[in-house]
Amino acid sequence: MKNRLSQVYLEQQTAPKIVESDRTDWVEFGEGEYRNQYPQFLIELYNSSATHSAIVNATSEMIAGKEVVIEENGNLQSNVELKQFFANINGKGGSVEELLRKTAFDLKLHGSYAWNVIWNVDRTKIVQVHHIPVEKLRSGKPNAMGIVDEYYLSNDWTQIRKKQYAPHRIPAFDSNDRTSPNAIYFNGLYSAGMDIYHTPDYVASTNWILTDNLTSNFHLANIQNGFSPSFWINFNNGVPTEEERFAIEQQISRKFSGAGNAGKFVLTFSDDANSKPDLQPIQLSDADKQYTVLNELCIQNIMIGHRVTSPQLLGVKTEGQLGGRTEILEAYELYSNTVVQPYQDMLLKSLKMLCTTNNMVCNISIKDLSPLNSMFDADILADVLTEDEIREELGYAPKQQVLEEEARKFARHKVLNNFIEKYGEDEDLKNWELLSEEEVNMEDEHQDFDFEHNLNELSKKLNLVRTGSPRKRGSKQDGFDDEFNLYRVRYQYTGKTKKHSSERKFCTQMVQANKIYRKEDIIGQAHSLSSIPANKGFGENGSDIYNIWLYKGGPNCYHKWVRKIYVTKFGNKPNYNTDEIINKTKARSRGFKPEENDQKIYQAPIDMPNRGYVNPR
Repeated sequence: MKNRLSQVYLEQQTAPKIVESDRTDWVEFGEGEYRNQYPQFLIELYNSSATHSAIVNATSEMIAGKEVVIEENGNLQSNVELKQFFANINGKGGSVEELLRKTAFDLKLHGSYAWNVIWNVDRTKIVQVHHIPVEKLRSGKPNAMGIVDEYYLSNDWTQIRKKQYAPHRIPAFDSNDRTSPNAIYFNGLYSAGMDIYHTPDYVASTNWILTDNLTSNFHLANIQNGFSPSFWINFNNGVPTEEERFAIEQQISRKFSGAGNAGKFVLTFSDDANSKPDLQPIQLSDADKQYTVLNELCIQNIMIGHRVTSPQLLGVKTEGQLGGRTEILEAYELYSNTVVQPYQDMLLKSLKMLCTTNNMVCNISIKDLSPLNSMFDADILADVLTEDEIREELGYAPKQQVLEEEARKFARHKVLNNFIEKYGEDEDLKNWELLSEEEVNMEDEHQDFDFEHNLNELSKKLNLVRTGSPRKRGSKQDGFDDEFNLYRVRYQYTGKTKKHSSERKFCTQMVQANKIYRKEDIIGQAHSLSSIPANKGFGENGSDIYNIWLYKGGPNCYHKWVRKIYVTKFGNKPNYNTDEIINKTKARSRGFKPEENDQKIYQAPIDMPNRGYVNPR
């Protein structure tokens, strides 16, 4: 009897095996059915188990976080460059947050991640970083020092004999070797026994994930084919040879065993009743309880493999657990500290390394997701949280803060109206003739240069040289001022048609007022426009007061200052070309050397670095 029984072993793939094939230039990843296809095996696992995929999805979202936070470091230029780099890290409008979401998913699913790093033309800095799916990457063989200096990419490693899928070589990233325009940066978890590739943290629970998948397939097949028991099969027509027994066993195994064959019937033929096969049903005792226990064991061991502290954190509900707010927060903190943060630290270290290569100061962190928004509905939140706590969870400021801000907006609106009424002037074209109107340009006027004073001083000197006597004193009513000035210089707030659906109230008020202003009323005096609260938080350290002459309406503003030069219509006309005196004043302005020659004066804030924010964002 001992020799007449056979046992079928169902082999399942778990840990990968690295094989260096002499036929290829790359190191294969996986063996057996999944030869060089272990990453694809992990993807199939992900697609086959609801519990496993829920954990991978939730954890990868936690790793990626809500956003990348750039800490202030006191270096404005560095902060601006870093924000610009992160805002368009792939050169196609993709942000660093998008890169991290894809990278975090690969890191959790595969235990590794890969980036394609692209240099600029002269190889002085990194200009783009692209995500590469891990399943498309294979490592080249290590060199004599044990270092991998090349990788191979293919869109389908099962069809590499086809030309369109032939692997192509890309060098490994090395900040000291910039001969290639792009390079592969590959990193991952430390895996015991692995020298080149990396395995995910849940690798020990691979069999349980497979069991979860096979169990669901078995139940599905049973439901589709009708429930029926397993059988003991005995042939009554003699004992075949060992080879015949093995062949019969293999035929029956291929036809009827496995999760997908549950509930199928057996059809036999015989010469008489004495030689018919004997089919004895094997009934499982308490089958329903066994399946329930198996399901619980699968979930439990998959959770253990992923180091999950509370199933509800990841959207997996278990019976008997209410999940109080305190318990969930404690579980979230533990899971975050032991699982999520180490992953985040790895990704941040990689980003900082790239930034250091670009000579950027990179003080960054990842803002964590809150575990509460997705776990409770609005009714439960309303019962246990205050109104301001709910607003905070939803990303809104406290109600009292909103009311105070509305009051400040009204106060700013009132202060600006008072300024416009007191210092804004209407164009007096009856007494003054407009000679010139042009956007204020750094090339001919700095914020500290008094254009009107210099223009009139040149005029007086030129008139004295040509006539030998100063002009006669006039009156303000006659178009002169008390200093015998022929020229008046004023500035008007204007700009392009707005490109967005809304415009700041400051800009709306200034443009609609249609007034002109002296320079000292814009900047440099206690009463000036740059000394009153105009826009919230655009100044240094969040102040409402900032340099209106430079920054106009604040970040992303399209407006500019326009300089208008007038000449009096009364008295003797200047006996020289007015364009000549204006150009000489511009020339004097070009030679003006302030402590800092700020370029912002001639730019709309939208065109400035950092889009006009005083504090980098």
